[in-house]
Amino acid sequence: MKIAMIGLGKMGANMAQRLLRGGHQVVAYDLNEAAIQAAEAIGAEGARSFDEVAARLPQPRVAWVMVPAGRPTEAAIAALADRFSTGDIIVDGGNSNYKDSMRRAAELKARGLHFVDVGTSGGIWGLTEGYSLMIGGDETAVEYLRPIFETLAPAPDRGWGRVGPTGAGHFVKMVHNGIEYGMMQAFAEGFEIMKAKKEFGLDLHQIAEIWRYGSVVRSWLLDLIARALAEDPELSGIKAWVPDSGEGRWTVLEALDLEVSAPVITLALQQRFESRTQEAYQHKLLAAMRAQFGGHAVQKVE
Repeated sequence: MKIAMIGLGKMGANMAQRLLRGGHQVVAYDLNEAAIQAAEAIGAEGARSFDEVAARLPQPRVAWVMVPAGRPTEAAIAALADRFSTGDIIVDGGNSNYKDSMRRAAELKARGLHFVDVGTSGGIWGLTEGYSLMIGGDETAVEYLRPIFETLAPAPDRGWGRVGPTGAGHFVKMVHNGIEYGMMQAFAEGFEIMKAKKEFGLDLHQIAEIWRYGSVVRSWLLDLIARALAEDPELSGIKAWVPDSGEGRWTVLEALDLEVSAPVITLALQQRFESRTQEAYQHKLLAAMRAQFGGHAVQKVE
């Protein structure tokens, strides 16, 4: 299958590469010329405009948008819609608000276009490990895209699925990220408690390695903690400043609207706010985890 990848940031570039390895053809577009050239170097067809993107794709055209949520996504989808024809498919694989996805789907449907929202998890490791894909949209369009999903996922029959109609994919990813906040916060607090117990002289990297095998709390996050602590046990080069990209806030607001108690996720979000005013080891560890799984930038100690 031939597909356009709109946005060649870390995840978009890695997804394009995984698709190429899987035998698909990729038309690569980005505002950054160097990113397009890098994609061309691994076998993608570079496009320098949305007109060129549309011209290079066979019908029904398929474009996967992988740009920051908000205005960049809105602009990219609008540009594609102006150039696509009835039956073409636009996929939003970024972290858009599910309400925006529902609105966009309705607008595109009125123009005869399909819209599929894909909550994508896997960060910078997705190239080798595969991506978890939470998909919302029309069943016919999702089924048409099956070869793409089977290639991007960890396995053709694992790690992906249509979870519901349009908006459901980004809604599930929103909750996924809210859960992630809580899990990360629990690890961060636990390791800070152990660090504070000076009399035992605990080796936190050793403990992380022990917990990785057989423990009830073993997980990929724990693997990443062990990796970060192996590189720098004191996390001395990382500033205790933890950003939030929006999904945690949306999850908390949704819980309020649905009258669902979500104290862990809510407090985890609040702790990220606190990290910006208070230096603490647990906040350094949170920042380190985000850097490990998603390649997110950390603020360095000057």
